Amino acid sequence: MRTRRMTIEQGRRVGIGRFPNFHKSRSVRGMKRLYYGKDCLLVRCGSYIYNVSAEPRIYYQATI
Repeated sequence: MRTRRMTIEQGRRVGIGRFPNFHKSRSVRGMKRLYYGKDCLLVRCGSYIYNVSAEPRIYYQATI
């Protein structure tokens, strides 16, 4: 799965701040392997990447 993108405004609307996140400079591959699992759903919003696996609809609302 790819990391999808979302604008900051869209992120505020869906409440993306309540999900676990890490800075965009970190390794996505490493975070998936160590913490989230290979099938997690990640969305980049601003300078952070959020794990939205708990609510997949947010992942599918975001653009590629």
